[in-house]
Amino acid sequence: MMFKEFRDFLAARNMLDLAVGVIIGGAITTVIKSIVDNLINPLIGVVISESALKNLYFKIASATFYYGRFLSDLLNFLITAFIVFLIIKFIRKAFPTKPANEKVDENLETLKEIRDLLKEERS
Repeated sequence: MMFKEFRDFLAARNMLDLAVGVIIGGAITTVIKSIVDNLINPLIGVVISESALKNLYFKIASATFYYGRFLSDLLNFLITAFIVFLIIKFIRKAFPTKPANEKVDENLETLKEIRDLLKEERS
């Protein structure tokens, strides 16, 4: 009984869609990381020396806090998030979910009006 429920759960369309999304997400992550590491970070390195940024730190007693590494990781995150935003924006524009000029069915509208009038008469 439980095995059948689990099988049905795994076979559900939304579960399969989720699995495909995770796989594609992993592939896109690799591409985005490559774009950030090989194209964007070198451009930033021309303006701001990334090694200088990563070496920024302060000490409290014997603890060392490398805030430059955090800033570098934060910058990489923002760049990655922006690239994901651009990709999603492109995909939504290239593959719209609804047609731009959706026609209204006049027969359906007329039937809705008749239904509403009948409801009013009964009340």
